[in-house]
Amino acid sequence: MQKDKAFETVKQQLTTKRYEHTVRVTETAVQLARHYRLDVTKVELAAILHDYAKYRDPEEMKRWIIMEKLPHDLLEYNEELWHGPVGSKMIERELGVDDPEIQSAIYWHTTGKRHMNLMDKVIYIADYIEPGRSFPGVEEVRQVVYEDIDKACWMAARNTIRFLMSKNQPVYPDTFQLYNEKLGRNMNA
Repeated sequence: MQKDKAFETVKQQLTTKRYEHTVRVTETAVQLARHYRLDVTKVELAAILHDYAKYRDPEEMKRWIIMEKLPHDLLEYNEELWHGPVGSKMIERELGVDDPEIQSAIYWHTTGKRHMNLMDKVIYIADYIEPGRSFPGVEEVRQVVYEDIDKACWMAARNTIRFLMSKNQPVYPDTFQLYNEKLGRNMNA
């Protein structure tokens, strides 16, 4: 799928505000892809499509989780987490994007996980630090991302866990696993 077609497709699926977020995530992801010498075309497509399922009906997403045999524990967590895993399947079935790297990056962009590949990390962190984001800790992550993407991912997971805990919200286990995986090297951060 070409970039222009992908943007046109997601624009129909998203609110104006979310579409503008997608454009910023894409710009950020492309910068990171160039910095880390990744395939810019693949990263760009993953970034454009990362929120493809964001506004799908929760009942529809629930059916996709069951039909595609996605981890059923997703259903025990906030619906906000569903659009990554579900979107990774929808882009294949509805748009014909059958690329495991792109699908993986979309799948993990909300929770992160242990052993993410570099493209997973780029989409995860681009979504977190895009210029429209403004919340405690984001600037700190922006400052380290071009030096150490692993540390940036750890910091994003740490900040997310803190935020969710402050709101008495459950934390998806993969986010804890990302945090724990990177903890040893970042103890003094």
